[in-house]
Amino acid sequence: MRWCTDRLKIQPTSTYIKDNVSKHGAAVVVLGVRRTESVRRMRTVDKYENDRGSNLNPHSSIAGAYIFRPIVELTTDDVWEILGSFPAPWGGTHTKLFQLYRDAEGGECPVVLSKDEAPGCGTKNSRFGCWTCTVVEKDKSLQGFVDSGQHAYKPLIAFRDWLVSIRNDKTKRSAIRRNGRLTFDVSGKHIPGPFTIQARQEILDRLLAVQAEFGTQLITDDELDLIHKYWAMDLQQEETLANA
Repeated sequence: MRWCTDRLKIQPTSTYIKDNVSKHGAAVVVLGVRRTESVRRMRTVDKYENDRGSNLNPHSSIAGAYIFRPIVELTTDDVWEILGSFPAPWGGTHTKLFQLYRDAEGGECPVVLSKDEAPGCGTKNSRFGCWTCTVVEKDKSLQGFVDSGQHAYKPLIAFRDWLVSIRNDKTKRSAIRRNGRLTFDVSGKHIPGPFTIQARQEILDRLLAVQAEFGTQLITDDELDLIHKYWAMDLQQEETLANA
């Protein structure tokens, strides 16, 4: 599991669910998972069975919480057919949603209004994540927006690709981990620590330049204050270790 999945998604969600279980005695979590998303998803769905006589299955780790999966048996085509056939229950239309996924496919994604038509949007390429993520080899969704004519996103792609190019640069990484240890894997290969203060300064400078070019706020003043706070703490720690 990627560290960000646990820290930014699972932990906050679990805390919210637990708070509601404590307050109300139980909680029902509605998930939009579908069996046909992938083989891995199918195995996960099959792993948990609903309680007899209900559409709920117990949460795997939170007592008092139950999972409801209303679209688990729908295919991708089913989803788009329903969205194209019925109005949005909160008002308006699904037009922007269609356009979002079409643009993510470079403007060429066919919108399915019946099962007889070509395969629809929402394929594995139309997945949206953090635009700075360096785990994926290529951000196909963001590139799709550029391919569909939204060239304003080019600076974001360039910044993300630059992050990929420097992430394993030993000259930009600390030799020790944040716990103060020098670490090696089972083969004896050195595992570097976090980016150095100098590298982080370079990253921030580039991000601010991208923000100015992009024309939309990418980082807040509060986040900048927190960054400088952590830099000061890290510099103080480095000085302490050097004098030890």
